[in-house]
Amino acid sequence: MPVIELVTEINADRLLVFNLARSINLHMASTEHTNEVAIAGRTSGLIELNESVTWRAKHLGIYQNLSSKITAFDLPNFFVDEMVQGAFKRFRHLHSFEETQRGTRLKDHFDYDSPLGILGKITDKLFLKKYNGLAGKKECRD
Repeated sequence: MPVIELVTEINADRLLVFNLARSINLHMASTEHTNEVAIAGRTSGLIELNESVTWRAKHLGIYQNLSSKITAFDLPNFFVDEMVQGAFKRFRHLHSFEETQRGTRLKDHFDYDSPLGILGKITDKLFLKKYNGLAGKKECRD
């Protein structure tokens, strides 16, 4: 099971960072390069426990839909979104928020399973290698 972990230090209040992380509007603004748009479920505002959103975005030259649901939620400590429909066999994203002296430490933990057997495993290796260049502290492994 491939895992991607990112740690970002943010000079802002934990509750503010928590709410921005679940903002549908901010997510769309930050993914303009893939034309990502919320097309079903919660399509604006702050997503809540048991709510879902369906995203439409262009990845690898192809438009794809991905639906996820908030399956765990503890304000302002963490929330989890899990794919319910999309290109992956399984995809889970834990967002956790720790108060620090300078603001907030945001930890993103992604774990997923790719479809397509051995072809999916090869794609995983390429995907993880690409994300080794992400800013901030990170760890990518399988």
